[in-house]
Amino acid sequence: QVQLVESGGGLVQAGGSLRLSCAGSGSIISINAMGWYRQAPGKQRELVASITSGGSTNYADSVKGRFTISRDNAKNTVYLRMNSLKPEDTAVYYCNVDWVVVGIGPTQIYGYDYWGQGTQVTVSS
Repeated sequence: QVQLVESGGGLVQAGGSLRLSCAGSGSIISINAMGWYRQAPGKQRELVASITSGGSTNYADSVKGRFTISRDNAKNTVYLRMNSLKPEDTAVYYCNVDWVVVGIGPTQIYGYDYWGQGTQVTVSS
């Protein structure tokens, strides 16, 4: 059973910084792309940033230059460093992986589209 556990959210003043972490567990052998999404009240969930297994990154225009996504493959963990936070960054942030390889030998399987439970980020003005 693959699980993603996020941490690092909280309340911060505008202009401040936070770092989110998302650790995967459950006999994971490898993870393909990892990403962070967010959902503000009354809005659709949107992609914030993503990173491939090779380290290529992609960012939403609204966070370019302020947020940095990174990953530690040995720890099955993805990070999101958020600087110069704005009130409009307030949302629940979710991590996602598109597919993983789980288990070894004849029990090895591919698992698809896993989500974390979400962590609240609130930026006060």
